[in-house]
Amino acid sequence: MSSKVIETQAILECLDRAVEKALDRKRRLGQYAVIWEEGQIKELRFDEKDSKGNTADGITDTHGLG
Repeated sequence: MSSKVIETQAILECLDRAVEKALDRKRRLGQYAVIWEEGQIKELRFDEKDSKGNTADGITDTHGLG
């Protein structure tokens, strides 16, 4: 692999970790998140009692806002 491909992969992994960390923080604070998915703005609300620390399991509601 070229160094450019490796650098790009490292950047994407860093961004993935940053998003995961931000969503986990919002979940722990009882906040919601707004994301872009399938060409629409969507709101994610998390379970308050998500003891696993897994943001995907903590999603209680997703719906388009626009």
